[in-house]
Amino acid sequence: MNKIGFDFPNTPRKTVLHNAEEWYQKLLSKRFEKDYSPLKTSNFGEYEMAVNYLTSILEEAKAIEKVAIFNIDHMAQIQFTGLDAINLLDRVLPADVKNMTIGQCKYTLLLTEEGTVLDDLIIMRVKEDNFILVINAGHDITDKEKNMISDADFICEYLNENEDVYIKDISDELVKIDIQGPLSYKLITKLYGEHVVKNRNKPSKNMKFFTFNEFDFEEHYYFISRTGYTNRWGWELYVPVAVAEDQFKRIVLEALDLGGLVVGLGGRDENRISAGNFGLPLNGSEYDKDHTPTNAPLFNAAIDIDKENFVGKKALQKDIDSNTDKRMVLFISEGIVTGRIIYKNNEKIGIVTSSINSPNISQEKREFIGSQRKNVSGKDGTAAIGLGWLTHNPFKSDEDRKDIIIENNIAVRIPVEFYRMDNEGKPKGKPVKGYISGDGITPATAHRALKNIQDL
Repeated sequence: MNKIGFDFPNTPRKTVLHNAEEWYQKLLSKRFEKDYSPLKTSNFGEYEMAVNYLTSILEEAKAIEKVAIFNIDHMAQIQFTGLDAINLLDRVLPADVKNMTIGQCKYTLLLTEEGTVLDDLIIMRVKEDNFILVINAGHDITDKEKNMISDADFICEYLNENEDVYIKDISDELVKIDIQGPLSYKLITKLYGEHVVKNRNKPSKNMKFFTFNEFDFEEHYYFISRTGYTNRWGWELYVPVAVAEDQFKRIVLEALDLGGLVVGLGGRDENRISAGNFGLPLNGSEYDKDHTPTNAPLFNAAIDIDKENFVGKKALQKDIDSNTDKRMVLFISEGIVTGRIIYKNNEKIGIVTSSINSPNISQEKREFIGSQRKNVSGKDGTAAIGLGWLTHNPFKSDEDRKDIIIENNIAVRIPVEFYRMDNEGKPKGKPVKGYISGDGITPATAHRALKNIQDL
């Protein structure tokens, strides 16, 4: 089969919504009477992406309490069709692909034979022989000189001769816009109708978490999945490219009227770390080619370890059989600690993989740090949140070997310190205070019934 991945671009690519984002920037300037400035962008997955808009990263991160809009057009959609598509995907991916029902989504990982992570993705079953993989930015590039292989080309390496599989990158047909937060239901149903969020098999009921619908709107064909990057209520909308800019503007205007905002890379990073008890790992940070995902928060959701075989299973099984107790943990700290080493009782226990300031930490949780910084514990103070890999589990375990994160109705909190390292690998300077948090930052709501937000 011919190469599917794109060549490495000479300059970072622009999303379909790039001009619409500039429109939004000017709209913010008028609405909030702020001086206009061009978008501040960063190269993310070889796309030019907005870090934040005229609103600050902290303002945008807070928008999740109402409704947050994400331009996710940098993510790719790869379609697998043909009689043997299901066999190929089930042979490679650790998810139970064969037993997926039409209209179901699954979160899973693309692993190397060594059990490390190439990418994390969502797979949707459209028909018996039609699947769509939603993959991360930059994972649509194949470039031998840069040692890069696209997800599609990697999967193709496991295609058997004479198998009936057709693979197509359909990203140029769809633009992905995420609509997250408790007012997302109100926004979507107002703009597209209540039927688009109903259960495809039981139209009198709402759609379930990790399912998707297909619908026509003004003679164009859409997908909408009840999934998202924040572990809060929300949807991911796949808009036909021909109308994407107009639809983005409709969505944005409605979001602003509801008190929401468009959220750039910075706010989205906060939103995924602050989601639920454990946060959400990011490919390239928590998931990488150096760590297996064993004992990561979403391991059981992403991997059916009881499957007979999949790429990377032997390595993961070896991890499990060795009783490895490494852990990915969420922490709260008095400041950003990106790349620092985590210490407990003067002993090195792990390394920080993500860290960002957060407006979503309660004052009680900020005060628990015991910081002497005035800007941390005050009424309008700000602390940081992050994720890191530890070499050993810091939590006690129950009889079922599950981590005990709540004791006597109180969340377990484990004080730690974060140090920079000198050239000899020894801690240097003054440490940043913090603690590993057993109850995270904000509760996960994505799985909860939509009746909780229907009447907001």
